[in-house]
Amino acid sequence: MKQLKGSADLASIVVRELTKRYGNLTAVNQISLVVETGEIFGMLGPNGAGKTTTVEILVGLRTADAGEVKVLGFDPVTEDKKLKRSIGVQLQMPALFPRLTVEEALQLNATFYPDPFPVDQVLEWMGLTDRRKMFTHKLSGGQLQRLIVGMAIIGNGKVLFLDEPTTGLDPQARHNLWDVFQLLQKMGKTIFLTTHYMEEAQYLCDRVAIIDHGSIIALGTPDQLIGDQFEEKAIELSEMGSENETILRELPGVTRVQTAHNQITLYSTHVEATIRELIQLEAEQRLAISGLAIRKASLEDVFLKLTGRSIRQ
Repeated sequence: MKQLKGSADLASIVVRELTKRYGNLTAVNQISLVVETGEIFGMLGPNGAGKTTTVEILVGLRTADAGEVKVLGFDPVTEDKKLKRSIGVQLQMPALFPRLTVEEALQLNATFYPDPFPVDQVLEWMGLTDRRKMFTHKLSGGQLQRLIVGMAIIGNGKVLFLDEPTTGLDPQARHNLWDVFQLLQKMGKTIFLTTHYMEEAQYLCDRVAIIDHGSIIALGTPDQLIGDQFEEKAIELSEMGSENETILRELPGVTRVQTAHNQITLYSTHVEATIRELIQLEAEQRLAISGLAIRKASLEDVFLKLTGRSIRQ
């Protein structure tokens, strides 16, 4: 599989054969990728797949055991001071000064950069204008998450590294941040994003890499990955036990059956024939159908097919 795309000379991030080990564990296993300037690039994978380790190497917080990394042309280890002035970084568990207000935390972060965004602008983007005088230790979980993202954005960096930026947010707050990320992309920013939300990656990302056990197992646009893996449509059945899998696998048109989250998904090349047989089986009282829905295959379907497990496992 060809993993590099585009010209490295025009790229914001270039990674070649990157490897990181912890004792006998290979956390990142010879991954290679190129992220082009102005791209929203997503890295997806189960917990422990190597996503956060990759981000930490790219921003200079960890040293690779092998391979080459360039961000904006800089080596994150030997040229870290030059690099850090030009990037924004949001990690999953940052340390904050609890006696600073929201506004003060943003002002402090802004001082580290040559041309930061105005504090008022970032407060508005993050939906925190009415919390500007609140101490950070009094924020709710969602408010704190938005502040952390705002602290990464305020530097007006050319490349933004966002490690699960919408975790713990309600759907409205998540969609609001999506709008901000797309606005930043229109400004010419490059965004390297890790996420647990498949719909987020499918909506936002120009390209995604799926990483499992430290290796990239798929790389491309969401539509490319879906098209490569599925010609079928998905038929979802809720509240149906896995004991029915044998019957379902034998239905006309069905190529694959996936069980996850108390739901069975059938992938069928002939949806009409599959549905007719399902209705017949229910009429014969051999199956009880509940919550039937038909949809196109999604990025989550690709993830489940390639890794064989849920994103959160």
